[in-house]
Amino acid sequence: MSDDTYVLIVEDDPFYSSIYKTKVEKDGVNAQIVHDGDQALKAARAKKPALIVLDLIMPGKDGFQTLQELKADPALKDIKVLVLSNLSQDEDIKRVMDLGAAEYLIKSNIPIQELIQKIKSHL
Repeated sequence: MSDDTYVLIVEDDPFYSSIYKTKVEKDGVNAQIVHDGDQALKAARAKKPALIVLDLIMPGKDGFQTLQELKADPALKDIKVLVLSNLSQDEDIKRVMDLGAAEYLIKSNIPIQELIQKIKSHL
């Protein structure tokens, strides 16, 4: 993994975003945190991440809209996206998988260390 490889974590909750960044970087992966969909798209266009970890429920542009825009952009459509959300309805899961997410993880069901392993397996 090169020095400029990084994971973009899109999470509006300051507690979760802080934990994710700390744990991912402790495992040797650079991470950038943004707090909404517009920031995510701007950051991804400025410097293409190796992977995006995307929350769905956020202020402003939500994760569904963000994922749709990422996959519609020829420069960004190949970036793998792990959706990490507490939404667990089958229709939400189907919707993001249909939009092109690589995986759907339910935030409340996944231990942080397992999340780190999932992130690393997609890099």
